[in-house]
Amino acid sequence: MYYVAHRLFAAHDRLLAARLARLLATKVGPDQVFLPFCDTDEEDLVAEVKGKRLFELDQERLGGLTAMIAVLHGPSLDDGVCMEMGYAHALGVPILAVTTDFQTYSFDEDGPQFDFPDPLVQEVITDLVRVPRLGTAPGTTDTANSRYAVFADRNDRQLDQALETAVDRMLAQSLSRPPAPALPVGDASLAFVEQSPYAPVVGTLTALVQKAGWATEESRRFTAHNPLDAARTDLDRSRTAGLLVADVSGPETPPGAALLIGAAAARRARIVAYYPRTVLTHAAGREPNWRNLMIQYAAEARFANPECLVDWLRR
Repeated sequence: MYYVAHRLFAAHDRLLAARLARLLATKVGPDQVFLPFCDTDEEDLVAEVKGKRLFELDQERLGGLTAMIAVLHGPSLDDGVCMEMGYAHALGVPILAVTTDFQTYSFDEDGPQFDFPDPLVQEVITDLVRVPRLGTAPGTTDTANSRYAVFADRNDRQLDQALETAVDRMLAQSLSRPPAPALPVGDASLAFVEQSPYAPVVGTLTALVQKAGWATEESRRFTAHNPLDAARTDLDRSRTAGLLVADVSGPETPPGAALLIGAAAARRARIVAYYPRTVLTHAAGREPNWRNLMIQYAAEARFANPECLVDWLRR
């Protein structure tokens, strides 16, 4: 099964993902492609708790994948996509990312640059197809056409080329996929603390977890001299812990936190979300979500109050 992970909440994002899924289906057959929202039939799905049922349906597909293509773009990556990528990576599934973002990122002006705003994302992808700049203009000018139509055509042809390249590379990689690694069993007394990249004081959340009596490892890539090396270390250390405590604050769950939540869910580690300033999202026919439903239902508990978090961890 080939899984197309994409942002759901705008029509143009769903359209892009549908184009990718349709192209992939011509190569492997429609029964071998899973497109969230489309194939879970969200509009007509009837369930007591709709968001939870959607999470369960997506999780079922994630457990039996051949490969994943993830559509990523912009400085605020979709947290549901990042969670799905973490889940797939933990199971040894190859992940190809397609990005329409021509920017690269760094934590300081002279530091190393990476393709995504969190270098942890770069650590889990197998391959990357970028759209690095605007497509070339047509060879001849159609005077009957507007400059806007010409501009749209430049982007449209560029997207088609990127999607075709992504599908071809994905199929080549999935055919040579190595055996999936055994999922590690985390130390039940060790918590990995995923700091927020937006937190003003690094270490505050770790101090709360230690106050509750836990041994801790914590993410360090946001303050490291070499963020890419530190991201690799963060990923390795997170696998050793039986508990993930993740700060999910931000306009969306930070991409690294979402990714680690997915990886922890795949290996059945416990997950706690710390969210001191909660913002709810609402959609017709669905219960209010305090985060993307893939994050919300993977987490065992959520805390906005530090004292409540400490009390829960002491149990």
